[in-house]
Amino acid sequence: MNGSPLLLAQGFPGFDGFLGTRAAIMTDVVFVAMFAVVPIMAWSIWLVRGRGLDGDAKLLLHKRVQLALGVILLIAVIAFEVDLRLLTSWKDRAAPSRHFIPGAWCVVWYCLSIHLVFAVPTLLMWVYVIAMGLRKFEQSPRPNEYSATHRVTGRLAAIGMSMTALTGWIFYYLAFVA
Repeated sequence: MNGSPLLLAQGFPGFDGFLGTRAAIMTDVVFVAMFAVVPIMAWSIWLVRGRGLDGDAKLLLHKRVQLALGVILLIAVIAFEVDLRLLTSWKDRAAPSRHFIPGAWCVVWYCLSIHLVFAVPTLLMWVYVIAMGLRKFEQSPRPNEYSATHRVTGRLAAIGMSMTALTGWIFYYLAFVA
């Protein structure tokens, strides 16, 4: 932490989370948000694969849902990074964990490293999939020559998001609960 005098109930720098763990508020927000994002993402993919609504309506709904998820995740990631970099010392909050050894490689650091292996490329992949989808599909999306590529890159982004969530939840438990 940068010496900020902001201390709350648990005695850690930054704003305490709402889940009753040692995590900061934005860590809790992202932790909980992923329980919504992953199923909504899966539903949107399921929808576009031929279920439910008619062709045009399901493609437009898929586009809107994915854009909304992208914007929500971008805002959450920015707020999370601001919290981590300016207000909160996650290492101070993780120090009481039996899986964390300050200044040494430990289970928490390995888990965080694995999480970042998924999180960073997934962020870049989502930006790419959304940008290319907006560029290659009409305002009212319809299948075209780009559809097969979009399907492959979208699957990779969805797998990456699922693994980012899973590894993030494991990191959260090891660092802030155990």
